[in-house]
Amino acid sequence: MSMDKIQMVDLHGQYMNIRSEIDAAIKNVIDSTAFINGPQVARFQKNLESFLGVRHAVTCGNGTDALQIALMALGLEPGDEVITSPFTFIATVEAISLLRLKPVFVDVCPRCFNIDATAIEQAITGKTRVILPVHLYGQCANMDAIMHLAEKHKLWVVEDAAQALGSEYAFAGGSVKKAGTIGHIGCTSFFPSKNLGCFGDGGAMFTNIPGWGEKLKSITLHGSRVKYYHEMTGVNSRLDTLQAAVLDVKLKYLPQYNRRRAAAAEYYDNALKGIHQVQLPKRMKQSTHIFHTYTLKVPATDRDPLRDFLQSRGIPTMVYYPVPMHLQKAYSSYGYREGDFPVSEELCGSVVSIPMHTELQEKQLEHICNAIDEFFNR
Repeated sequence: MSMDKIQMVDLHGQYMNIRSEIDAAIKNVIDSTAFINGPQVARFQKNLESFLGVRHAVTCGNGTDALQIALMALGLEPGDEVITSPFTFIATVEAISLLRLKPVFVDVCPRCFNIDATAIEQAITGKTRVILPVHLYGQCANMDAIMHLAEKHKLWVVEDAAQALGSEYAFAGGSVKKAGTIGHIGCTSFFPSKNLGCFGDGGAMFTNIPGWGEKLKSITLHGSRVKYYHEMTGVNSRLDTLQAAVLDVKLKYLPQYNRRRAAAAEYYDNALKGIHQVQLPKRMKQSTHIFHTYTLKVPATDRDPLRDFLQSRGIPTMVYYPVPMHLQKAYSSYGYREGDFPVSEELCGSVVSIPMHTELQEKQLEHICNAIDEFFNR
């Protein structure tokens, strides 16, 4: 029996399994012609609030806009400092920079890859206003420590939960909250490859603070609560109705999707654990892991040869991310240098992500793991 082509993310296979529901949802929008702010948008927001257990979910055009709008809602001034991770996608820092705020980087943990919460306090200055943790690869940063620091220093916390929607964080006191609902505002992306992805661009913000949902929404609508009356400078960033309809169908499958990813991750763990050159993804005891990616750490000298070898076996890979934010040309003006954040710099040269999605077949998983084993033990 032949094996299907291995995809990094199999969006087509996922679609085919729920095709009738997706097609019906899209047809309903087209038939109604309510392409902007149709009823499906409000329905999806309510269902998302219920899923996350949060007071307000406000949708917008994409995940980058979500971060920018969240920061806009805090009333920050140019030059205010935002503490975040240098090991992330550029959108995290882009949103800070666009508002003329200053990103202040703190290195990440070498095993979990999230911001090192033990190093945050020493980065706090009189200009610090926000801590912006990134829940990288599918599990939460150390939110016990981050929320404690925020309360101690009277700082805002904005979560970048674009890779962790559905992940749960268990606080030391026993309470459990989902990623994006812990800080003052949480942000996510619905980019198609995300665990909950639409058929284009989309994003959302979450908050439990009374009245802030309306504030965030008004910023997405040109700073307007009443049409043509503008109380503040806003942006034009809306989730269109077609995307909301798709997401509303897929939301009910998200727990199932995350379980499938976890099952694939367990297969990888068991099959690869004997290869001493390979560091497997670490699970943090406080957070569930929803495996937006399954990311290995290998010796830097082996990373690119491994990728070439796997490609020759029909196995795609990706590097998330090849250059840390403090060494990006776009942010050279902030004055950071090579060596400032050694863990992030090392990871950029040694991480490699292998296929992870909801449609992985056991035969494909076996082929991937056998190829990795062959590379390191040939």
